[in-house]
Amino acid sequence: MIPRPRRGAARPARPAVRAARVGRPRAVPPRVAPPRVVAVDLDEKGRLLVPGTATPVPTARLGEHLARHLAVPARASDIYVYVHGWQTAPGTAAKTAAALVQQARTLYESHPERYAPLAAAGQGYRPWCVAVRWPSSSLPTLAGYRRIRDRAHAMSSPGTGHAPYVLGHLLGYLDAHRADPRSPAVLANRNGQYLHLVGHSFGGRFLCEAVQRSAERPAGPQVLGWSTKADPRRPFTADSALIFQMAAPRDAFDRLFPTLFPGGDRPGAPLSGPLVLTHSRWDRATGFWHLRAEGAPGIGHAGASVAPVPQFTTRIRPVQTPYEPAELDHRIVNVDASGLYRGSRRTRLAPAGAHSDFQHPESAHLLLSLASMAR
Repeated sequence: MIPRPRRGAARPARPAVRAARVGRPRAVPPRVAPPRVVAVDLDEKGRLLVPGTATPVPTARLGEHLARHLAVPARASDIYVYVHGWQTAPGTAAKTAAALVQQARTLYESHPERYAPLAAAGQGYRPWCVAVRWPSSSLPTLAGYRRIRDRAHAMSSPGTGHAPYVLGHLLGYLDAHRADPRSPAVLANRNGQYLHLVGHSFGGRFLCEAVQRSAERPAGPQVLGWSTKADPRRPFTADSALIFQMAAPRDAFDRLFPTLFPGGDRPGAPLSGPLVLTHSRWDRATGFWHLRAEGAPGIGHAGASVAPVPQFTTRIRPVQTPYEPAELDHRIVNVDASGLYRGSRRTRLAPAGAHSDFQHPESAHLLLSLASMAR
């Protein structure tokens, strides 16, 4: 038997050969401070709530309220507005937004060479995020899905829903308060922080309605990165829109959002960059449930179909593989994520399936690539 050392006695040193087996030390990713996420809450009618209460902010005081509670940091380079989807608790919404943006920032700090336009612009990547929360929980049944679908529609329908008006006001406020984070100034960039829209599920509907119904604003900053320049009649611009697993019919851009894109004398919505939509055949919420509730699968299951503008289809890329501008520089980009958004064995046959399985480094890579190409 090998005798144990007496209590209090010094332990023998580990063999040096152990260190030799380990080899080179692992590369430690840089420590990045987590991005700040500011949450705003909407009620069932889409009205903005006073923080910590169920009291709606009077419509006439929306601008004053936002100015008091949303101070956009001048140091931020990119502003994100994130709207969550079905079956998301308020605390989870803010954590999801923070995790997604944090992953993107860590990717940039670890491999800035993959996102060269960010470094070339002279400002790096310093994201700041607003999470828009709304009551989206229900029973995981067909009736529950229809209930939240109807609520999302009521919150955004013209004449009754306040969500598009409130979100449009929020986007207009952020646009008006975008600071110039560049030092020194770079001629190839524009005077202002970049604004990106990120949605999940029904949150994508809110964002599309909000952008479509956003009012024209006085002449402001323009984006020079994308080939699709903003119409001068709509100077306010969002620089990109990324919607994970959108809960809407595949022909939504032809039926529900007909004025989102320019056409003829119509200037289109103030979105200068692409609208990127992920989909996965493992998404049961927009496949199984959407099929039974709406008679056809949704965008999150199979991508967009009929649309008033040309579309492009690609696959979600690994973090080591850069996106080419030819993949993302389109009005609508369908990204097939079926190989990644698969859920687990436990969730694959659950009511929602892989509907919420988008929190991956590859998703942050897509988010970061859009920010880089907007430069």
